[in-house]
Amino acid sequence: MNKTTGWLMTLVLFCTAGVAQGQRHWNQVLSDKDLSRDTLTKKGITLVFINKEAGFSKQEQARMEQTFFKVYPKEINTYNKKAAKTVALIIDPEYKGVAATAGTVIRVNPEWMQKHPEDLDVVTHEAMHIVQAYGGHSGPGWITEGIADYVRHEFGVNNEAAGWSLTPFDERQSYTNAYRITARFLLWITKNYKKQFVRSLNTVMREGTYTDGFWKDQTGKTVDELWSLYSKNPTI
Repeated sequence: MNKTTGWLMTLVLFCTAGVAQGQRHWNQVLSDKDLSRDTLTKKGITLVFINKEAGFSKQEQARMEQTFFKVYPKEINTYNKKAAKTVALIIDPEYKGVAATAGTVIRVNPEWMQKHPEDLDVVTHEAMHIVQAYGGHSGPGWITEGIADYVRHEFGVNNEAAGWSLTPFDERQSYTNAYRITARFLLWITKNYKKQFVRSLNTVMREGTYTDGFWKDQTGKTVDELWSLYSKNPTI
């Protein structure tokens, strides 16, 4: 058993323990359906890129790998210096969403990447979930996804080419909408109240100490008060 295979077997056990029983593909990292597996290490960070899709572009794979090595060190350095240094990214045709992460395994739908080859910062968003390393009861899911898209905005390498941006404010929105809507709200807070707000929010989420009082402790305003002010002047 080589070092990479041993690590992947450990990773399988980790993911199996943390994912619902029905999500059987999370623990198939060592499946014989793998068409290729490439291991790259740069400056102490390792990416195991596993492809299960015949015909998946090698050029697109290389671009995804480059994106990972550009953004993941920044995410670690900024948000969690103790984050995992070895990550598996699987191109998995049996996954029907866009992308998802459990433990230190990222799964990406090849059809999405083939139709949206510029959406490289899917990797940025999903890699941030590994850095977040939140427990099962860390806090609201809308915060988790909002932070990940905030970081995609912060560190993304190809957002403009992908046609991706934070969602402009609309009165029908709520801060609990997650993803780009929440991310824009978080950005507004960093510009109007506290520059390090998202860093602090990420920390309490990972430590499991988040409460609704966090917003007022950090800004002097409740989250509802902040949203009300944001809705009146959402300029960023």
